Amino acid sequence: MSTPVGPYSPIVRAGDFLICSGQIGIADGALVPGGLIAQFRQAVANAESVLATEGATLDDVVKATVFLVHMDDFAAMNNAYVECFGDSRPARSAVGVAALPLGALVEIELWAHSAV
Repeated sequence: MSTPVGPYSPIVRAGDFLICSGQIGIADGALVPGGLIAQFRQAVANAESVLATEGATLDDVVKATVFLVHMDDFAAMNNAYVECFGDSRPARSAVGVAALPLGALVEIELWAHSAV
């Protein structure tokens, strides 16, 4: 799990819900090379790691919010999203933003339901 880039908790449990703070494509303290797809895959891997600290997986995700610096990346993000989430289809929003921490191109925030 990567270290948060701000003063917040990476994950919070609220009853049977887990709220995973936004994750960007950071590894070893820096954005991964390779652009949007590489950053998205790493962001999901980071979120997966955060979920695992509470015994949850991507299959437990019920809501995802994806933040994109360039809405032109929407189709590419969709392809990577299907690759990462497989047959799981949580509710999702995709939002265009002016900028993200550390110059990231994409960020993902997840809500999971897990009674563990």
